[in-house]
Amino acid sequence: MPEAGSKAPQFTLPDKDGNPVSLSDFLGRKVVLYFYPKDNTPGCTRQACAFAAAFDAFREKNVAVIGVSKDSTASHQKFADKYDLPFILLSDPERQAIEAYGVWQEKKLYGKTSMGVVRTTFIIDEQGIIEKVMPKVKPDTNAADILEYLG
Repeated sequence: MPEAGSKAPQFTLPDKDGNPVSLSDFLGRKVVLYFYPKDNTPGCTRQACAFAAAFDAFREKNVAVIGVSKDSTASHQKFADKYDLPFILLSDPERQAIEAYGVWQEKKLYGKTSMGVVRTTFIIDEQGIIEKVMPKVKPDTNAADILEYLG
């Protein structure tokens, strides 16, 4: 997993409409890049809705919010429409960014071990440097914790 102070791994992934989005498109503004396991699951829905509720506060600070999961663009489209999500959702079925950011890890659930996306948020500065890494974030407080950190 990249650490604070290191250059953020670059990627280009399709958004919910299939348009390519690159991390480099956001140079000059801060980016909140959050990785989550799956659309329409309870924790991921709460996390996305918390970001949506705080979206105006992020916009006032000129901070881009980008969510990334392995879900398809069609899944992202339905997820965004169902919960009126105003921020960018990127589809990474090949795990290009997921693996570059080190969030594809072993997880234990009900005594079973499997590989999956560990909910992690990165704050990337205006020059594309990782400013803060927030591993194993809580879905309900992630957006508020970031706003508090940004001041």
